[in-house]
Amino acid sequence: MTVLFTIVLMITSLLMILLVLLHKGRGGGLSDMFGGGVSTSLGGSSVAERNLDRYTIGIGIIWFASIIALGLLLAYSGQS
Repeated sequence: MTVLFTIVLMITSLLMILLVLLHKGRGGGLSDMFGGGVSTSLGGSSVAERNLDRYTIGIGIIWFASIIALGLLLAYSGQS
């Protein structure tokens, strides 16, 4: 069971990295310091961005649950 949660954790970690990198920059980060933070559209988000947000939140919940489950499994397996 520990191996299964470890594999799920690795896959969701890679997906989280990919999904976060796909998000459009909002400015205010290191890119502003070097002049790359020019933002022309401050308006609403498109359907693709909203779907990307939903996927990121969903994968984040799975990632968080797998960390908790793996921690509980390892904690209880060491007590017996």
